Amino acid sequence: MAKWYLVYLAQSHPGFRKAELESIADLLDIEASFESHDMDHPFMTVLLEDDEQAMKLAQRSIFVRGVYELWGEGSDLDSLHADVKSKSSHYWPDYMTCSFKFDLVGYQGKRNRKDQVQLFESFAYLAFEGPIKMKQPDQIFTILEEYHVVGREPAATPDRMWLGRQVALGQREFKLLENYHLKNRSYTSTTSFEAELSLITCNIAQAAPGKLLYDPFTGTGSFLVAAAYFGALCFGSDIDIRVLRGKDSKSIKTNFKQYGKGYLLGDVLTMDFTHDAFRKSLRMDTIVCDPPYGIREGVKVCGAKNEDRFVGKESVLVDGQLAHTRRDYIQPKKPYELDALLDDLLQFASERLPVGGRLCFWMPTENDAQQESRIPQHHNLELRYNLVQSFDKWARRLLCYVKRDDDYVGTTLTKDQRTVKNNFRVRYFQGFNKQPST
Repeated sequence: MAKWYLVYLAQSHPGFRKAELESIADLLDIEASFESHDMDHPFMTVLLEDDEQAMKLAQRSIFVRGVYELWGEGSDLDSLHADVKSKSSHYWPDYMTCSFKFDLVGYQGKRNRKDQVQLFESFAYLAFEGPIKMKQPDQIFTILEEYHVVGREPAATPDRMWLGRQVALGQREFKLLENYHLKNRSYTSTTSFEAELSLITCNIAQAAPGKLLYDPFTGTGSFLVAAAYFGALCFGSDIDIRVLRGKDSKSIKTNFKQYGKGYLLGDVLTMDFTHDAFRKSLRMDTIVCDPPYGIREGVKVCGAKNEDRFVGKESVLVDGQLAHTRRDYIQPKKPYELDALLDDLLQFASERLPVGGRLCFWMPTENDAQQESRIPQHHNLELRYNLVQSFDKWARRLLCYVKRDDDYVGTTLTKDQRTVKNNFRVRYFQGFNKQPST
């Protein structure tokens, strides 16, 4: 019989939490509704089949701090006690003789030690007979409280209280984010994507054991490292051979070795994905990337900006070998529109993903009323999530598409059909409050 659980969530990037939990539930075949989610609060109730499902969510999610079998809730201690007595008495006999302890979790507020002890003792009516063990007890019963802040100080009393039996803690409680933080990583650069959002992106993309994940703009491998944490077999490519080679004997491979995931790195290729070298029958289960949008360098693909200057260069010899066949050859590149690149990315995904496969990528936009009109669409791909991380005058969006079968009737919206051009690099350097120059 399904029962209610209380989920305690981290407050970082709250707009991404529901999408991550839904994606995990879909991946793990867990039927659950997360409609009670509220971005302004860290606590959420969810109906699950059993503790096993609760543990799977906690172990997989980056946002989950803890999951608790819900025994009661209230606006104050008296109403909490009344609810516990009314709704959870059928649970009590199962834990009558086990070792246990009480714990307290306070969000935006706390109690001194004396108040904590009094709070714990107020649950004496549970009448547990087992020994109290402060280290490694059989069960932990947790009182969770949420306070509001008055000025800069927490309110004197909590707004809401819960009692729950701890089922599982999330991996962030075991220093996952600290271990994967870029400051602790062997090989990074100024374009490396932050660890927490890399992991969240790969969760929404449903990276998992037995799946092949591809990043066409690999850089230093931020998404590949995150995907490997979830057990996916990782492949990547980048047009810049220098970033793939690494520096000072450090590279993407050393990052994988650092986390003990070397066996999950298939390969990284120096390649312009718009002219890819993959066989046409190769399928990628999921595609995750952060396309270059040109703040540090303009978007580029292979080719010559001035083709006349490169006439005959294919015959140039270096030490008797054709220059373009040497391992140290760096191919010429030409500028490319971000909008065109995104159209190519969606087309590539539509051809390579299996039905149900996901494409997740980050796209920059301005913070204006026309932002939705910049989002590309493809008739074979359903836009599942459009998640926004806002900065001062601009934002970046995590767009998640799902490949659908031939019965799906979607919309195609290419760069020529979108009503607003995403000339982000130009607008970034000119200033978003100014009209773009022609």
